[in-house]
Amino acid sequence: MSFIRVLIANRGEIARRIQRGCRKLGLESVAVFSEADRDAPFVVEADHAVSIGPATPSASYLNVAAILEAARAIGADAVHPGYGFLSENADFAAAVEAAGLVFIGPEARAIARMGSKIEAKAAAEAAGVPVLPGYRGVDQSDTRLLQEAKALGTPFLVKASAGGGGRGMRLVTDMADAPEAIASTRAEAQGAFGDPAVFLERFAARARHVEVQILGDTHGTVVHLGDRDCSLQRNHQKLIEEAPAPDLPDDLRDDMRTAAVRLAQAIGYRSAGTVEYLYDPERAEYYFLEMNTRLQVEHPVTEAVTGIDLVEWQLRIARGEAVGFGQSDLRFDGHAIEVRIAAEDPARNFQPETGTITLWVPPSGVRLDTGVGEGSVVSHHYDSMLAKLVVHAPDRAQAIRETVAAIDRFAAGGVGLNLAFQRALLTHPDFAALRHHTAGLAELFPGGWRPPEPDAQSRALAALALHLHLTPQDGNTPWQTLGAWRLTAPAGRPGAAYYWASGDDEPIRVESNGYGQSIILPDGAGLATEAAKLGEGRLTARIDGIPREYIAHLCRAKNHWQVHLSTLDGLAGFALETLEDRYFQAASGKTGGADTLVAPMPGAVDELRVAVGDRVAAGDTLVVLEAMKLLQSLTAPVSGIVADIYCAPGDTVAGQAPLIKLDQEEAR
Repeated sequence: MSFIRVLIANRGEIARRIQRGCRKLGLESVAVFSEADRDAPFVVEADHAVSIGPATPSASYLNVAAILEAARAIGADAVHPGYGFLSENADFAAAVEAAGLVFIGPEARAIARMGSKIEAKAAAEAAGVPVLPGYRGVDQSDTRLLQEAKALGTPFLVKASAGGGGRGMRLVTDMADAPEAIASTRAEAQGAFGDPAVFLERFAARARHVEVQILGDTHGTVVHLGDRDCSLQRNHQKLIEEAPAPDLPDDLRDDMRTAAVRLAQAIGYRSAGTVEYLYDPERAEYYFLEMNTRLQVEHPVTEAVTGIDLVEWQLRIARGEAVGFGQSDLRFDGHAIEVRIAAEDPARNFQPETGTITLWVPPSGVRLDTGVGEGSVVSHHYDSMLAKLVVHAPDRAQAIRETVAAIDRFAAGGVGLNLAFQRALLTHPDFAALRHHTAGLAELFPGGWRPPEPDAQSRALAALALHLHLTPQDGNTPWQTLGAWRLTAPAGRPGAAYYWASGDDEPIRVESNGYGQSIILPDGAGLATEAAKLGEGRLTARIDGIPREYIAHLCRAKNHWQVHLSTLDGLAGFALETLEDRYFQAASGKTGGADTLVAPMPGAVDELRVAVGDRVAAGDTLVVLEAMKLLQSLTAPVSGIVADIYCAPGDTVAGQAPLIKLDQEEAR
């Protein structure tokens, strides 16, 4: 089973991570890429690269024939699937092996068995692993499912047998909603996974998500590499992961770990895998959730506390090597936290962000697995996760502090990120006190999360940064060296520049005071600075005689300037307008009427729910848009009659593109 050239059937940060593993063992890496990723870092850094098709995942990263043809053309002799895409596709694993290549992962039969949630739970039961009460029978009729639902009682979950990634799941708290939950889950399961089978499971309301990393070789050895906690989630997708799982009773932790090994041994598992559990602290019980037959996104925290390189051992096991250590050889050192950095706006229901990254200066001294850099284009075609920030410290409290400090040093711009939200999670008292759970995001932020309100000094510094950005500081012509106040100073009048915070009628005033600048806010509050300079993503100035430095980056939005500035609560964004911006908007008028539904971001039209002539009410879902692997329901902005439809299912649309025109005059 020897191999030299490894094709990586994935993209982004995980492709780069596998490339590092290949280099460590002296193996060659092959990147396959879509047209959208032609200039991506993982393509540039690979030993070989092959184009496999258009940007759409189904035509490239999910195109088995194209990937296998790329492997044949480049002479690859092994394939690593990474995670996501085809990583848990048993047919792909079988096709790789049928092509005479080594699949770096478990056997196809193990992927198929654990890929069916129904079969996986049956295997867990057979291995003596606790499972949640529910119905997993072959009778999928509505009558039988509703009968079992009544016997189970609320609350319960309807879940797709082939589901994953948070899709194909409905929570039922009222039995009257059960028929619709079953029908919609079945429809989503068929559309997303090609398998309409569903099962029912009791819902553990305040459970934590704990998982055990295992490693098995082809010689029958299986070891566990400890546990992780992944309880901070939104829509069943993980936000922050940590290892080891904190505050578990020792006997229960040992049971979880040995049960995971027992299950892996029972199915003859090889390679890296993860057994996931729901842990109910109130009952001090745990239940098998699923087994992931691949490398996990959160594998770096396990690597941090064990010192074991999981990608390296995936490659070694695939070559037939035996795991080079026993269970008693493993030591767990300290605590590690991983933060997923995503291009999304948590304050707008996690709406994905797209665009070009114009600044990317990560903090030093911590691990960052990333698929992007300055100049990278963030497309709507793929997942919004861009990077993973990993911190390792002696204990959990210090790991939290160091992660927050690393976030505060992360300078990025051009595309909105979720860093401020992740910081708010890490600093929330419930996270420190371990009161969080898998469905607890609403408890942490009732009414939804909102960015912290910047203080007066931060608002003033944001205006100063924009002023310095627009005022050439190193020019050598009169037009470059003379500011507005210099032209008016001889007349005894201090000149000033004006900037408006988005939505404000009164401006922020920036004027010279001879040694620096004075910034006056609309409410009269002011700030005096000396020796202020802007450059290389940093704003430096003396404030009250003390030299200070801030992360500061500016980029142009559609009709305003966006200033990213570090504050006491982390990196904050400020939307500011110049006099020219306000004049232009006043002269051109507002765009996009209230009677037109527009796309909030680039994406693909997944579903169109209305036809011309339909009467709709404000808030009704008209279009379902897919962007960054998420479905966004777009609702009617007003009540009215559908007058025109500018899109159809399957269309790719740009951000702010008009989708549906409503006639308000005929609304009742």
